[in-house]
Amino acid sequence: MVNQILTDNPIDPTLDRYCKPIATDPIEDASTWADDYRKGHPETGGLHFIDIPRGAAKGTYVCDPVKSCITLALAEQIKILQDPARDPTARANALRFIIHFAGDIHQPLHCSTNNDRGGNCVPVTFFAQKPLETDQTTATYQLNLHGVWDTQLVERIASSKTVEQFAAAIDKRFKPQFATWQEEGVNFDDWAWESHEDAEQIAYGVLNRKIPVETPVPVTTCVDANHIAERMLKLKEKVGPSYQSYATRTIEEQLAKAGFRLAMILNQVWP
Repeated sequence: MVNQILTDNPIDPTLDRYCKPIATDPIEDASTWADDYRKGHPETGGLHFIDIPRGAAKGTYVCDPVKSCITLALAEQIKILQDPARDPTARANALRFIIHFAGDIHQPLHCSTNNDRGGNCVPVTFFAQKPLETDQTTATYQLNLHGVWDTQLVERIASSKTVEQFAAAIDKRFKPQFATWQEEGVNFDDWAWESHEDAEQIAYGVLNRKIPVETPVPVTTCVDANHIAERMLKLKEKVGPSYQSYATRTIEEQLAKAGFRLAMILNQVWP
């Protein structure tokens, strides 16, 4: 059903794709579509994350239904996908959102913030590669804590393995936990809080310089919150071998959960 829907309602060929060459597998191709789509539809940007503040007690943060967030977005897109009366393109795009958001909700820094846009405003030196300011107006830095969790750390952990080999290794390692994950069922709020705790304990928790928990304030760019990026830059955070050794288990487990739980979602749509 997934392949049929995605194949019968293909992605707009004029859409500029970040990942090239474009994947031939429909699910793989769909997995990055939401990020490409967001460029022309910035109103969907807030659907990719949930800004649970650092230090918040479990269950105390509620997503703003007007602005929405990843937990509400997943539920809404599933409703669209399940409705056979909806426009076929809308259902295909809903499926693409679901595939993408199932990954995003398991990235710890998509479910936590410290007035730093989920670590996007925390410049880091990554294995001796220093951060560079790419936009002075918004105080955007590459590399940053969020970015290295999205990409560089995963690539280093995978090492020379192909995507298929890395996935197979993770599948084998965490297979004993599959039954437990299945019993826990589909619960987006629980998944978000689980990721939030991983952010607190690992993503922020094992940095070489401890970052204090900040009082939440509205943040649009890394200039806000009293120049958050500049303040974080002065900490000279480093992500290197020691950090990677602490983070590896969490990253691999979250990838395994994301794949397994995506399958659970789809199996509920088409039992």
